[in-house]
Amino acid sequence: MKYFCLLFWSLFLCITTTAQTQDPALLQVDNPVKAFMRQYHVPGMSVAITRNGKLVYAHSYGYADTTQHTPVNNSNLFRIASVSKSITATAILKLTEEKKLSLDDHVFGPGGILGAEYSLPSNQPNVAQITVRELLQHTGGGWTNDDTDPMFSHPKMTANELIAWTLDHQPLLHTPGTVYAYSNFGYCILGRVIEKITGMTYEQYVKTAILQPCGISTMQTGGNTLDERKPNEVIYYGQQGQQPYSYNIARMDAHGGWIATATDLARFLVHIDGFPSPPDILTATSITAMTTPSAANPNYALGWLVNVYHNWWHSGSLPGTASEIIRAHNGFNWVILCNTRTDKSFFNDMDALIWKAVNDSTTQWPDTNLFMTK
Repeated sequence: MKYFCLLFWSLFLCITTTAQTQDPALLQVDNPVKAFMRQYHVPGMSVAITRNGKLVYAHSYGYADTTQHTPVNNSNLFRIASVSKSITATAILKLTEEKKLSLDDHVFGPGGILGAEYSLPSNQPNVAQITVRELLQHTGGGWTNDDTDPMFSHPKMTANELIAWTLDHQPLLHTPGTVYAYSNFGYCILGRVIEKITGMTYEQYVKTAILQPCGISTMQTGGNTLDERKPNEVIYYGQQGQQPYSYNIARMDAHGGWIATATDLARFLVHIDGFPSPPDILTATSITAMTTPSAANPNYALGWLVNVYHNWWHSGSLPGTASEIIRAHNGFNWVILCNTRTDKSFFNDMDALIWKAVNDSTTQWPDTNLFMTK
């Protein structure tokens, strides 16, 4: 039965994705995606590609629910994990444009944005030095993404309770601004900064100030359990013993909690990519700040990985989840969402899936803007 199901799934994947792709030239995307799914046993996947601000490719593959044999469609929502950080960074930069905060504002301590919310232990004087910019750059001085990551502890605590506990129990390891250490917890703090400044929940502000101006209405923060799955959300499948429903996803809001369709994220990308059309929701000055790396890490800016070729991107990873958004220098952006993950080679191969097609001058992309039909 196991092998029959695998064979059935492979035949379904082959038939549905071939039927979706009408232009033979676009098989440069379709064929590598199908091969990737077979190699890594990916139940479901969704891809969206834009070129010069137009949606030129939007396809979904495989299953949203393997038990019910429910196909993935372009309206299905996926967890996007750490791609959420790029959204949070955009929201912070919008607040700087509104003159409601500065990137160099301190977060904790006397005069800090959250200074009245949390008491600082006397043995952590460096915490009062942390700025908004340093949290965005992962140079806050500690709380890194390892086996001591606060975000994966005390699942019953609220975000505010977790911040208070962490300030009391996990001292910084470095002087703020000096060392890059990827920090989910730092972005959790940024979510609370947004709430303090705006008087709104983090999710409400992002929806109002960032997503709605991009024409996005379906993105939201996800639930924790299978029973809390949102309408149109896929089911997540763990491999190698991973448990997709073991974390407090809702508490991850600002660093890893959003769920989205691939076309949702494509709309977001075309409105912050710095290309001429459509208009961006951030100023050119803000986009430059957002994509300028820190001295501590020349490849990480404010919520984005960057390189000297003027490409920006971010990936996301949780049990049962893999995601990536890419803004390429040549006018293309793309989004890849999966409802499983495996190991490092999985992410390396996922990252390589679309580059050949967008760099091939012979690929015939549609003239129609598929955003108009989504």
